[in-house]
Amino acid sequence: MTARAAFIHHAGEAGYKFNDSHPFNPKRLELATDLLRKCGALDDACRLRPKAADDALLSLIHRSDYIEHVKSLSADRPAPSYIAAAERYGLTTEDTPFFPGMHTAASLIAGGSVLAAELVMSGRAEHAYHMAGGLHHAFPDRGSGFCVYNDAAVAIADIRRRYGARVLYIDTDVHHGDGVQWAFYADPDVFTYSIHETGKYLFPGTGFVHEKGVGEGFGRSVNVPVEPYTEDDSWLETFRETVEKAAAAFKPDIVISQHGCDAHAFDPLSHIHCSMAIYREMPAVIHDLAHRYAGGRWVAVGGGGYDIWRVVPRAWSLVWLEMTGHPIAQALNASDLPLPAEWRGRWAPESPVQLPDTWLDDVSAWTPIPRRTEIEAVNRKTKAIAVQDL
Repeated sequence: MTARAAFIHHAGEAGYKFNDSHPFNPKRLELATDLLRKCGALDDACRLRPKAADDALLSLIHRSDYIEHVKSLSADRPAPSYIAAAERYGLTTEDTPFFPGMHTAASLIAGGSVLAAELVMSGRAEHAYHMAGGLHHAFPDRGSGFCVYNDAAVAIADIRRRYGARVLYIDTDVHHGDGVQWAFYADPDVFTYSIHETGKYLFPGTGFVHEKGVGEGFGRSVNVPVEPYTEDDSWLETFRETVEKAAAAFKPDIVISQHGCDAHAFDPLSHIHCSMAIYREMPAVIHDLAHRYAGGRWVAVGGGGYDIWRVVPRAWSLVWLEMTGHPIAQALNASDLPLPAEWRGRWAPESPVQLPDTWLDDVSAWTPIPRRTEIEAVNRKTKAIAVQDL
């Protein structure tokens, strides 16, 4: 196992919780980290606690008036004037309502991604993983899509400022990585890549193939919107070919990847029909790209994922297992393996659904998708258009 991988985690990040009924549930962090512990893959020596990002860091992406309002709306009883202005800042929607302690938790998450990027760029770690990060929908002046501060964008802006690094950002969340894309849309030294369900049907309604950057940043944005009910083979074919061409064309100094795991068939908020196979394969592809094109420098963050019992723990654990070269990740290339019985026994009494027995899914019993041939044909056309300007 690589000794130079850092795992960034702080218990305070679990405070990023909108309300008890909101789909963005921080319990998924506990489930995933416990799975890593139960399979002996998380050494305490690799774990580092981040500090909250201060206003200077947050201001690399976010407007000062927005930060001020996030802070004020984080009080137990915000002043009426701030509540009245909350809608303007995107913090009264069903998706992203303000909540007590919001700034403290969100700035801690931003600080975690900044620390991960700094560790890698400074050479103190070859790889770094910040599972709580990946809040890719936040904008400079407003929250959106469960995201208050855009931690990945803040981290990218920080290492651009401090190191002048050329950054390849790879977003595998089922929702388009809009906030990161627009933050660097004119920057020729930040390449944003996103594979996601087409915005024709899914939030945030962006991420089409014609979104390729502007000015000096033209060609530095690649979007690969796939069709609803895309399955493993088509998703992976599309991903491998396009992300490889993006990395080869750009030749980054560092790869920062977002690992939202909501393209799984079990996820309640999307229409993609993939299995755990893509979450075993995508980190391996990204790991290889980081070593071939970026001197091994790789930062991974979390993201979406709303089947918190069956999908998120396995998918997010697989990122770390790949990052550290753990034997489980290597063995899964050949066959499936059982999940630790201790982990299943610990969480089964709480889970509202039956927990999986194995790392991967048995898809043989899944209902076939009737439009498979048509879906695959559309995805191949999209793939070709997405990379034609590289």
